[in-house]
Amino acid sequence: MELEKLFCDVDDFCQQFETIWRQELLSNGDRKRNNKLNLCLSEVLTIIIYFHQSSYRNFKYYYIKHVCNYFRKYFPNLVSYNRFIELNKSTLIPLCWYLHLRRAQNTGINFIDSTFIEICLTQRAKRNRVFKDLANGT
Repeated sequence: MELEKLFCDVDDFCQQFETIWRQELLSNGDRKRNNKLNLCLSEVLTIIIYFHQSSYRNFKYYYIKHVCNYFRKYFPNLVSYNRFIELNKSTLIPLCWYLHLRRAQNTGINFIDSTFIEICLTQRAKRNRVFKDLANGT
């Protein structure tokens, strides 16, 4: 997905989400600071989601080498990597909700990894009782 399309989709979601989230916090009586951030929630989420669509395996390398070099024109108020990680902590609930709303229809096709997981040494396999009830089907 192109960066601009992803950002527009995430930004539309964030505008609705932040309104509902503030109302929920006010109705619960929870008070949170409303500090002005350099990067808004939709920008942070876009960078995180775009990382998972990229071929990078390390977020720090992705942020420093790719985002800071190539995305500065899209995100003019980019923050340092350490500050971004601090902002990243507050995105768990919105990110989970966004991904939940964007999931595809369940097709009923599942992929199962049948790799054997060794729970103890082979010599102690007969004496291990950790999953005894579960293994017997009771």
